[in-house]
Amino acid sequence: MLVTADIKPRGARFPGRYIQAAGAIGLLGQEAQAYGKRAVALLDRGVFGMLEKSVSDAFDGQADVEIVRHGGECSESEIASLVARARTVGADVIIGVGGGKALDTAKAAARDLGLPVIVAPTIAASDAPCSALAVVYNDDGTVAYDSFLPANPNLVLVDTVLIAAAPARFLAAGIGDALATWYEADACRQSGAFNCMRMPGLPLAFEVARFCRETILEFGAAALSECDAKTAGPAIERVVEANILLSGIGFESGGVAAAHAIHHGLCELEDVHHHLHGEKVAIGVLAGLKIQGRHDEFARVRDYCQSVRLPTRLADIGIAEASQEKLEIVARRACRAGEIIHNEPMPVTEAMVIGALAALI
Repeated sequence: MLVTADIKPRGARFPGRYIQAAGAIGLLGQEAQAYGKRAVALLDRGVFGMLEKSVSDAFDGQADVEIVRHGGECSESEIASLVARARTVGADVIIGVGGGKALDTAKAAARDLGLPVIVAPTIAASDAPCSALAVVYNDDGTVAYDSFLPANPNLVLVDTVLIAAAPARFLAAGIGDALATWYEADACRQSGAFNCMRMPGLPLAFEVARFCRETILEFGAAALSECDAKTAGPAIERVVEANILLSGIGFESGGVAAAHAIHHGLCELEDVHHHLHGEKVAIGVLAGLKIQGRHDEFARVRDYCQSVRLPTRLADIGIAEASQEKLEIVARRACRAGEIIHNEPMPVTEAMVIGALAALI
C-alpha cells in the first residue's frame, strides 16, 4: 500500500525551446521546417522594412513562408486577420517577429489555429516572449483583457545582434521588468501565493528568479554600454538571457506581487502612458520595498536603478505633480480585491501604497 504525504501540487512552466545567438534570425527557416512546409511570419511594422529580406532569405531552400505586416495592435481584429491568412495558405506554423504586440498576436493566432508558434523578439524590453500570455488591446490602443494561453511558445529564437541594434532604453526597461522577478517571486514564496499555473512554485522557480537578479546586477550597466555601441557583446548576451528567459520562467513559475500591481495602478494615470512597462515596474519594485519596510534594500536597489538608467522618482515616469488624488487612484487600482498585491506576505492597504509612492516624489 502506497502512503502519500498531504503535499500541495507545485509546478513550473517553460517555453518548449530557447535559442539565443548573434545572427539567430538566419535560423528561422531551418527551425520552421521542423514543424512543416509552410509558415506564416507576422513581422512587426516597426522593423518590417529592415527585416523583411532577412526573414525571406532565412527560408530560402528551407520552407515556404508568407510574410505579413503587423498592423500595430494585438487586437481581436488583428488576431482574426492572421488566423484567416494562415488558413488561406495552409500554414503549418505561425511565427512572430518584433516587439511584444506582434509576438502576442502570433501566439494568440497559433492558439486559435491549434498550431505551433515561434517567436523572435527584436527587443529585450520585457519577459513576455517566453510567456503563455497575450495582452489583447482594443483597436484604439486601450487594454481589453489578458488572454492566458494553454502553452508557452514552442520556440523562442533570440538574435542578440538585432537587440543590440535597438535603442538602449528598451534593454534598460527589460532590466526593470527583470528586477521585479526575484522580489515578487520571493514574496509569493513567503506567502504561499499561487503562480501563473494557479499553484505554488517549485524551488527551481525561486532559484531561477534569484539567478535573474544576480545576472542583471552584475552585467546590467556593461550591457547598456555595449548596446550604446550597437555591439552584441558578452554582457548583452547575459542580460538578454536574464530579461527574456530567466525573468520569463521566474515570473510565471514563481509568481507576481506588489511591483506589477503598482504598475497596473500607475497605468491608470495618463501621465505615464509614454513610458515603457519595465520603467513603471521599476517604480513598483521601489514602492514594494518601501511597503515591506526594507530600507537598506530600497537604498541599494535605488542606486542600482540609477546606474542602469531606470526611474527612481514618480517625476521620472511623467508624474510631475503627484497629487493626493493621483496617488489614491494608483493605490485603489493596485489594491482592488483579487489583485496580485495581496500575494505579499503581509496585508497591504491603499494607505500603505500611497505612503510608499509619496516617498518617491
